[in-house]
Formats: sequence, C-alpha cells, structure tokens
Amino acid sequence: MYDYIKGRLMERTPGYVVVETGGIGYLLNISINTYSQLREDVPCTLYTHLVVREDDMLLYGFADPGERELFRQLITVSGVGVNTARMILSSLSPEEVFNAIASGDAPLLQRVKGIGGKTAQRIIIDLKDKISKEMVPHEKSGFLHNTKKEEALSGLIILGFPKMLADKALSKIIEKEGTGLTVEQLIKQALQIL
Repeated sequence: MYDYIKGRLMERTPGYVVVETGGIGYLLNISINTYSQLREDVPCTLYTHLVVREDDMLLYGFADPGERELFRQLITVSGVGVNTARMILSSLSPEEVFNAIASGDAPLLQRVKGIGGKTAQRIIIDLKDKISKEMVPHEKSGFLHNTKKEEALSGLIILGFPKMLADKALSKIIEKEGTGLTVEQLIKQALQIL
C-alpha cells in the first residue's frame, strides 16, 4: 500500500520513529540498523512495509530498500513473525544476515533472541536460493547522542526485554567497554547478553 514515506523526522527512538509529511505524523517501527542511519529533525525517506492484523495496522520503516526486502523474505519463513524479523535485523547487520544465510551459518542466527536451532536452519533452507547480494545495504556509521544508555534501554524495552534486566546488561557493557560505544553497539552487545 505504501512504498515509502518522505518527510521530516520528528522523533527518533531505537524502536520507532515519527515522520511528518503533509501535516500527518506517521509512526514507523524500525530496526536498530535503520535507527543508526537516521538523524532527528531532518528530511528522510523510509521504505515501508505495512502489516495488517485483525485489530491493528503497523508500519515498519527501513533506511534502505534492501533491508526492507530482507525483512520481507524473513517473514515468509514459518515461525518468523515481524517482531522476530525486526529482532534479527536489530541484532545483526543486513550483511551479517545475508552472509549467515548464504554460508549456512546457523550458530550466528541462533545468537539472536528467540531463534533456536530449528528456526535458524529453516531460515537458511527457505531463503538460501531466494536472497541476492543486491538486497543487502552497506553498513553506515552510527550517530552519537548524549543519552546513549537511555536510548539503548528504550530500544531494548520496545524489543520486549524487562527494564531491570536490560539496564543491568547495559551497565555491565558500559563498565567493561567504556562510554565510547554508539547506541547501536550498546543494543547489539546487550542482545548477546540477554
């Protein structure tokens, strides 16, 4: 229904953004990969995927059409819903997901919360012949922000983790690695701990 939304980024969190265009603010659920490529209060284009449920309509936004296509392929796999696909694209870069599928690296996919051995194998078997290198966007560097821990915590809560556990994991990472990590790096490392 919607291919993309182009407008001013009004709100940016690790789990969703609000893009204003034509006087309407669209709330789009995003991955950590997309989050790291956006800056608030500037024009942007997000490629969308609309999910219609019996009681809800959700828009998912992606900074690159390749990431959106990878998301669409992931949700075709039995046992992988939109939240699991977003978790995969938040835990691993699109390049890592592509390489894991292409090389049959099930252990890499199993590092994602909610992905067991059978699901990882199913993703590889179902998608190995369907995905192409053109689907994968190139990684871009993250955007630094003063409240990195709070944004990372917010993103983990939106992804379904309890606040106390997520906060503890982030504190552990910051204690070990220091404060030089981006929000994306904090979330990715926390996802490996949780």
